[in-house]
Amino acid sequence: MKRIRGFELIADYSDRGVELPVRKTHGSAGYDIAAAENVCLQPGQLAGIPTGLKAYMQPDEYLAIHIRSSLAIKNRLYLANSQGIIDSDYYDNPDNEGHILIGVVNGGSTEVMLPQGMRIAQGIFCRYLRADADEQAEKQARSGGIGSTGFVE
Repeated sequence: MKRIRGFELIADYSDRGVELPVRKTHGSAGYDIAAAENVCLQPGQLAGIPTGLKAYMQPDEYLAIHIRSSLAIKNRLYLANSQGIIDSDYYDNPDNEGHILIGVVNGGSTEVMLPQGMRIAQGIFCRYLRADADEQAEKQARSGGIGSTGFVE
């Protein structure tokens, strides 16, 4: 069977009980993604929540990451960048094997505990379009993980 898109465990989490994401209903757009470790977020804190996952997909696709609305509303949590984008060439990159980390901020006034296995985000596979003459523009090969295609402080 040809692999088109999906999730795999990264090597460091292969024996930690991490489950691959699934859609919970026939009409769900997103695959529920859970925390792979216990994380406690203090008020105002930003943390990269490990998922133990990597995603493979077609070259003209990306994985959109959205926080679960119930988690955001009940706990005042939000994604650090509003929506995460996992590029197709992030998979198996040399820096971190393509490990998907969910950047979450605690916007509330109390600490929030995210236990291992708690569903924190949804991943939606999306196609994107390219601009005219895109193929003629020079591109770099991905050389690493988070921030490898540009400046990160």
